[in-house]
Amino acid sequence: MPACHPRPQLCCPERPWPILVLPIMKSDIIALRSFYASTLGHLAERSIGMALSSIWAQLPNERLVGLGYANPWLDRFSADAERTFSFMPASQGAVAWPTGGPAAGALVFEEDLPLMDSSVDRVLVIHALEHAENPREALVELWRVLSPGGRAVIVVPNRRGVWARLEHTPFGTGRPFSRGQLAQLLRETNFTPGAWTDALHFPPSQRRSVMRSHMLLERTGRRFWPLFSGVLIVEAQKRLYQGLPVAARASRRVFVPVLSPQGATRQPAPRREAQC
Repeated sequence: MPACHPRPQLCCPERPWPILVLPIMKSDIIALRSFYASTLGHLAERSIGMALSSIWAQLPNERLVGLGYANPWLDRFSADAERTFSFMPASQGAVAWPTGGPAAGALVFEEDLPLMDSSVDRVLVIHALEHAENPREALVELWRVLSPGGRAVIVVPNRRGVWARLEHTPFGTGRPFSRGQLAQLLRETNFTPGAWTDALHFPPSQRRSVMRSHMLLERTGRRFWPLFSGVLIVEAQKRLYQGLPVAARASRRVFVPVLSPQGATRQPAPRREAQC
């Protein structure tokens, strides 16, 4: 009979078990647009919009940028803005925005925005930071494009909330944050966290009875169980009195021209004859 080999133990450092690393799920533009076109999506948009209104300071003639999928809220908060752009991450996809007007949307990389230094006054970040390959680099890039005293309004899934545990909404994908984690990340990237708020206190259920009473559940949850909200919202201000250390970025994009010839090889240099 063949010899039986003993099964390696988990604590043995010589033969460790392989660790399975699952990729982070992301929501593409089709899923996002379909969700916000549904009844549950309309209720989520209203709940987040009410929370944003409580911390959204009026800045006349501001330059506003939405990063991620901020289209449902840009129409509401861009009335007093001088100009507004909608930047959607390349890993997510993009749609035309706004409808019925000149195009103001673009497909971008979060760590390399097509803006000059100190060129915008406020950035609304939603459905972006939790999907970023490197959230720290994304925030450093936001710091670069914001004007002195500029503000970033960030919406992320709450790690303690029910919405982050269910995958039939966009808030159940990506990397959820706790309040302490988000605050620490902002301080490390030279932002000062200011006003905090939360939203989505009603469960993400598609039952009519739950959706009809969503406003009652939202008000009750904001008062009695704010720690378990669906999303966390913070307004952070760009800090100027402390410099950022210069460090090489972990990821860089390499663009290849579409019309460049493929398969071309360099001709070898002529070989020199050895001299006696």
